[in-house]
Amino acid sequence: MERDGGMDALPDGVVQHILSQLSSARDVAACAGVSRTLRGCVPFIPTLYFPRGAFDAAGGGAAAAADETIGRMVEAAPRLDELVVYCPFSAARLPRWLAARSASLRVLELRIHSFGGGSEHLDSIAVVTNLEELRLWGLTMTRPPAWGQMERLRVLEIVGASLRDAVVNAAVGACPNLTDLALLGCEVSGSVVITLALLERCRLDFVGSGNRSLALSTPRLESLELQGIGSIALHGCNMLKHLTIAENTGSVYSVHIEKKPDLEMLSLRGVQWSWGAVVSVLRCAREVRHLVMKVEFCGEFETLEPFPEMDLVDFFNRHPKLVKFEIHGAMFAALCQKNSLKNLDSKFSIPCLEDILITVRSPLNAELKLQTLETLVKYSPRLRMMVIRVSQMKNCHDAADGFFEEICKFMHVNNGRVRIE
Repeated sequence: MERDGGMDALPDGVVQHILSQLSSARDVAACAGVSRTLRGCVPFIPTLYFPRGAFDAAGGGAAAAADETIGRMVEAAPRLDELVVYCPFSAARLPRWLAARSASLRVLELRIHSFGGGSEHLDSIAVVTNLEELRLWGLTMTRPPAWGQMERLRVLEIVGASLRDAVVNAAVGACPNLTDLALLGCEVSGSVVITLALLERCRLDFVGSGNRSLALSTPRLESLELQGIGSIALHGCNMLKHLTIAENTGSVYSVHIEKKPDLEMLSLRGVQWSWGAVVSVLRCAREVRHLVMKVEFCGEFETLEPFPEMDLVDFFNRHPKLVKFEIHGAMFAALCQKNSLKNLDSKFSIPCLEDILITVRSPLNAELKLQTLETLVKYSPRLRMMVIRVSQMKNCHDAADGFFEEICKFMHVNNGRVRIE
């Protein structure tokens, strides 16, 4: 290589490799201004990323500057594999950009909350027939997208969107070969029906008021996270390993699982669950290794009720492989029962349990709660750490103080294995 040639003396292969490592449009533009060779190799760029503030310097003309620059760079990169646009742009320009790179584009991510008018311009996504990953942020769709059948799409992620149930059903139905689906922070109401033969990972986080139901049929599903859905029906999910169900504002009143998968991780969270829904899910947890039970109240619909008594011996006999266990407030109180402790004998054991996190929120039935804590330590031969989290203790009189003192004594007796937060 000649010393006097500078960057222009670099072999084309080296320049192409340098550009292949770039993604930010700012970096690409800076490199193009360095030398004629780099400028001529812009067509070899595989990825273009336009961050949110990419055109802030243009002030009021930011959108126009973005439209011109994005269009010019997209058209100059015939081998473009991935396009990510977070900055504001004009929706009307999108069909032209996608049409120009319809043959090469595999990954498309758009932040489109700044769209003016409707979402009809998103129909142009249909021209990118080789698209494998699609991520959309902040859209509003009032009608089903005209995407046809996106046979090659494997990943679909929609974040912060306002969608009707018919729109969700149509959008997912247009992508029959998805392996990963995520609808996060989406305002959805009504009934969502998802039938996908190849789906392996699914995250649905619905917000807003109203009752929502989900019917999910996915024979290959391994991981499922649900938030904000009151009625859940899972069909054919016998390969499911990780299941999380949460409801922070409403209630979970029905969970139907057609087949009983061997769950390894199960998390139940929320303000209110019907007891029938809790029992239905726990039946699928015979093989569970990590169990989280963090629900405030039991009861149907708006009636808040305490949890019924749970037999401690029966509970742990039904979950013999449990390694990590987290239980919160009212659910822990339901496990602290006189009749449970009467059933203890020398044969009882919690053989695999290593880590326990217990949140205590009331000094009521303090003696039974302390006895239950002692039982968990005594009958868990592999226990490494029990964390007792005293949170928002409702009674602030002497009973609370005395209960806390007893927990401190319990910690000192089991020094090294019990910790208080």
